[in-house]
Order: sequence, then structure tokens, then C-alpha cells
Amino acid sequence: MRWYTSLRVFDPPIWSAIRPDRCVYLEQPEDVLGKIAAQIQTKFEQLPVSPGTSVMQPSPNTLRGAETNFYAEAVEQSFAIDMLGQSVSVTAKPVQYTWNYGDGTSLGPQTAAGGPLPQDRWGEKTITSHVYAQTGDFPVVLTTHFQGTYSVNGGPPLPIPGQGQFSSPAQRVSVWRSITRNYADTCLQNPQGQGCPGVAAPPP
Repeated sequence: MRWYTSLRVFDPPIWSAIRPDRCVYLEQPEDVLGKIAAQIQTKFEQLPVSPGTSVMQPSPNTLRGAETNFYAEAVEQSFAIDMLGQSVSVTAKPVQYTWNYGDGTSLGPQTAAGGPLPQDRWGEKTITSHVYAQTGDFPVVLTTHFQGTYSVNGGPPLPIPGQGQFSSPAQRVSVWRSITRNYADTCLQNPQGQGCPGVAAPPP
């Protein structure tokens, strides 16, 4: 606040400033927006963002040595939070994906989420597919990287500097092997042939 003074003998008054200027608040002004900007990355990483979901084709089992198609499903999410007494709106947008296939290999981070294949094309190589070299059960984990923006009290959206990474629960994948045998006749011609009803399967 600025104060001015003038002697009564002056008509019209001649005003002179009284120095120094005075603050009308009991406390010094606080840079709330600056504090929010400094804390927003940590707050963003603590939000209950729903991680993306990894979908597998074929599922729930696949074959050793075959291309297994994985793709991610993730959506943009919005949150309303309170920071330092201010109303803050946060938007989280999925931008990158990382797959850990559970066999010691991984893919990403990359921007491609992949996509589904029609059943008659299962086994084709895609930008997110994976080939398992061994049989067994493997835990597949998808980590989705979200980019955030925030606005304070309805103001313009501002970028959050870093990304938030959110991982889905492990999804078990069972990898099987396939065995191919050729036969010269049918079960009607040779009822004791391999694969016919009542005939034990050959050893692996």
C-alpha cells in the first residue's frame, strides 16, 4: 500500500509519497504456483492411475517358437486434487509402453501399443510380438508411461516435466510345445494306430 500526504493550506492539495511502501498483509506474499510446480511431479506419480492392460494372442496358452502377439490397452484419465489450498486438475495420457516378457527379455519403452489380429492371422510377427524359446509359465508385466498436464484453479494446462510409470499386475503365460506325427491310414483302416480311441499316446 502507498500513502500520500498534503498540507491543508494547499488548495488543490499537493500530494507527496510517504516512503517506504507498506504491505497490507501480515505475512509476506507466497508463490503458491511456484510451490505447486515444484511438487507436481511427485504428486503425479502418487495418483491412482489405472495401468494399461496387456492382451495376448493366442491366450492363455501359446506355443514355443511361435510369434505371440501382445498389445496394450490404456486410456487417458483425469483427477481433481487439492494442493496448498488450491484446486488442481491433472490429466494423465498414455504415451509409451514397456513389456517384460518374463523370460529375461523385454521390449520398450516405445510409443506403439500394438493391436489385435484376427484369429486366422495368429502367429504372424507384429511390432509387439514375442517368441518364447522355452516351455513353461512366465509372468508378463506391462508398464505404461503416462505424460501429465495440470491446471490450477481453472487456468491453462501446463506440462508436468517427467513421466509417471505404472505397471500392471503380472499376467501368467503358459508356453507349450507342439508335436507333429504323420500317419499312413485312418482309425477305420487301423484301429490300433497311434491317435485312435483307446490307444496310448507315444512317449514324448
